[in-house]
Amino acid sequence: MQFVPEPPAPSVSSGLIRLERLTQRFRSGDQELTVLNEVDLEIAAGESVAILGPSGSGKSTLLALIAGLDNPTSGRVLIEGREIQNLSEDDLAMLRRSKIGFVFQSFQLLGNLTAAENVRLPIDLARLDRPDQRTAALLDEVGLADRGHHYPAQLSGGEQQRVALARAFATRPPILLADEPTGNLDAATGARVLELLADLKSRRGTTLVLVTHDPAVAAVADRRLYLNGGGLVDEGSGGR
Repeated sequence: MQFVPEPPAPSVSSGLIRLERLTQRFRSGDQELTVLNEVDLEIAAGESVAILGPSGSGKSTLLALIAGLDNPTSGRVLIEGREIQNLSEDDLAMLRRSKIGFVFQSFQLLGNLTAAENVRLPIDLARLDRPDQRTAALLDEVGLADRGHHYPAQLSGGEQQRVALARAFATRPPILLADEPTGNLDAATGARVLELLADLKSRRGTTLVLVTHDPAVAAVADRRLYLNGGGLVDEGSGGR
């Protein structure tokens, strides 16, 4: 009897985040612009990765694809082994709500809500218990225990970003995506925010993907990658 080998089992990745031949192209007039070209990347649970690159290199595009905010031209994004391109909009919203926290350069706080209300919003959406206690504890962790009743317009840039950090960690997501988190801050304030981000990430075991143009900011990460010409190049390990 002829031996027929069994088909190989599908590969199983141990990475929390996996990108496979990820490509993103955009039309620009009569030309097609390739922003990401068959990018492969695996990020382990608890790892911190900084992606460096000049403005327009595709850093924010890469974050948007990881979060499922955009669909790639080709390739796959997998979160915990699950291909997110196959998810419905409702399932994607649930994924982002339960698995991913965001920190933006422009803070993205809701101006009609107080600092405490901004932090509490994802807690309420996730229907977590003890929302008041959770909110108060988070504001205390970022040094704003006495500023929760203030609106964003009444806070400094550094204070607003600290509120944004508290909000990002509110549901204890396993993944944090940070897009130029110190870009709108002066050097001293940015360093304080970065130190706080690294501390929160370390104590919670969060997986961090940070995009920046600043090597000093990228130094907080375990691993640094450089994005240019549509591809990623490993720049080596950081010191933490």
